[in-house]
Amino acid sequence: MPFDPTSDYPLGARRPDLVTTPGGMPLDDVTLTAARQGALGPDEIRATPRTLRLQAEVAQASGRTQLAENLERAAELAVVPDDLLLEIYTALRPQRATAQELEEWAAQLDGLDAPKTAAFVREASVAYAERGLLAHD
Repeated sequence: MPFDPTSDYPLGARRPDLVTTPGGMPLDDVTLTAARQGALGPDEIRATPRTLRLQAEVAQASGRTQLAENLERAAELAVVPDDLLLEIYTALRPQRATAQELEEWAAQLDGLDAPKTAAFVREASVAYAERGLLAHD
């Protein structure tokens, strides 16, 4: 059955067949019992890029464009290592990075197949430059 973003929300209730953990465990198997038995580790309790993209489709179909864009970027970032995400987050704080450093982060995101997030970092760099929020060389 094809996914319908106008009627298949909430995914977990209406289309649990489309929701899995990063390791492929079906949503119905994500239980407290599974966690207690060690079958469900912390890396399995994360949204997958696929689920986030489906949620973005739902948001877009309901006219929530900004939420859809955020979910699409989240889908790109779901596979980026946590330590790298924290470094990028830190660089995006005011006065923490130069325009060149933000461009380097954006290029790295491009290389990780995260073009929407890379574009977001580039937009932030322009906005920071306009507001005097970039770090000085």
